[in-house]
Amino acid sequence: MAITAALVKQLRDSTGAGMMDAKKALTETDGDMEAAVDWLRTKGLAKAAKKSGRTAAEGLVGVAVSGGVGVAVEVNSETDFVARNAEFQDMVQKITQAALSVSDLDALRAAMIGDKSVDAYVTDKVATIGENMSVRRMASVAGESVASYVHNAAATDMGSIGVLVAMKGADNGIGKQIAMHIAASNPASLGENDLDPALVEREKQVLTEQARESGKPDAVIEKMIVGRMKKYFEEVTLLNQKFVINPDLTVSKAAAEARVEVTGFVRLAVGEGIEKVEEDFAAEVAKTMGG
Repeated sequence: MAITAALVKQLRDSTGAGMMDAKKALTETDGDMEAAVDWLRTKGLAKAAKKSGRTAAEGLVGVAVSGGVGVAVEVNSETDFVARNAEFQDMVQKITQAALSVSDLDALRAAMIGDKSVDAYVTDKVATIGENMSVRRMASVAGESVASYVHNAAATDMGSIGVLVAMKGADNGIGKQIAMHIAASNPASLGENDLDPALVEREKQVLTEQARESGKPDAVIEKMIVGRMKKYFEEVTLLNQKFVINPDLTVSKAAAEARVEVTGFVRLAVGEGIEKVEEDFAAEVAKTMGG
């Protein structure tokens, strides 16, 4: 596979590696981006374990909580300008409220706002606002108590990141603190048992290769891997993370001291996972002039 400058740049952006290291990693892995990230990490050349693509989608995440149920809905627009528009924000609020009575995205799109389905309602707004928009994702939690938080709030209960926390026990304010922690730390799962097995195995393989490069005996390497996997779980699972408000406690311990148990969470960030298609300015002007 040809190793293009665009591929090298994408790998550099996602790992913080140098240009030559990124190019070598792609060459060694025949252009496989995920394998190249692992290759860089094995060599100690990647600054971050996870890659996050540049996102093209703008919009808002709306959150709503009612009767022990919380929902978060991502509604996309083409520009941030429209996301700040009062009409768009009113639309997001109505769609989020509609989500409280449904169980999944398909049901939400078919749910009614007045005499129109959500899909038809959004289509009408596309015509009046003049920009393509879509209801992209919905997620929900349920518990004895549910707390919510939005980051970079554009209006009440909507912003660039929406978080919900479900708890067993009465929330005494700890719920919002944990939601803020989740917004900042972006945990991969609630606990170790909830992690994607493929993700765990991939991490173990990378750590194993790193340990083998130390040249130490197998018995020592095995202990190294156990210790490093424990640290990995502490970094990526919510209950084992150090609580940002009090790093002397894990999130699990902080919740216990507040007499609640965290049973689930949702974190949606606008546009995550959508790759941005970039054009240079000259090409964009030429495309526009060409009709």
